[in-house]
Amino acid sequence: MIAADAALPPAFAACPQSLGLYAVLPDAQWVGRMARAGVPTVQLRFKSEDAQAIAREVRAAVAAVQGTPALLFINDHWQAALDAGAYGVHVGQEDLDALPQAALDAIRAAGLRLGVSTHGYAEMLRAQAVRPSYIALGAVFPTTLKRMATAPQGVARLAAYVRLMRQYPLVAIGGISAAQFPEILATGAGSIAVVRALVNAQDPQAEAQALQAAWR
Repeated sequence: MIAADAALPPAFAACPQSLGLYAVLPDAQWVGRMARAGVPTVQLRFKSEDAQAIAREVRAAVAAVQGTPALLFINDHWQAALDAGAYGVHVGQEDLDALPQAALDAIRAAGLRLGVSTHGYAEMLRAQAVRPSYIALGAVFPTTLKRMATAPQGVARLAAYVRLMRQYPLVAIGGISAAQFPEILATGAGSIAVVRALVNAQDPQAEAQALQAAWR
């Protein structure tokens, strides 16, 4: 555990305690669709090794949320997020390890929010050491989107994590469907991240509005 009197770095800029429905999306077009559908928090998870393509997609995503209240996080591509003026950046544990201190300092100095993925107690403590804007907790249920190094955490363990980390905005993620929203929200998590529930929906806009009803 981090000692109460430990010297910690300055905290990253704050974000809302409840980020609500959090849509993780593959491209800027999807970001725009979900922002216009009223999704309060969106993340661009654009997979590419082409720096120019990344920069274009991030700029397009920033433009896509303009005129909407949606908060836009960029997965991994922190420099492009800085250059385009995104709301924040989200990184996984390996990406956090790979970020030089100068990058963390630049993100913080620019006022961008930082979200960090965690998968268990040890990673929660590692995330806490950089004092991010929010912490993502997962994977709650099995997910087919990517191979996970850790077993699904389950709702009971998620509830334990929430009790420990309630000083942060918390995002539950991983295999969560609409039917499971009530039990996830009952843990006290202020946000639920979804991917397939929206991207694979027959009517993504209608599904987004239905999912948001869970917070009302």
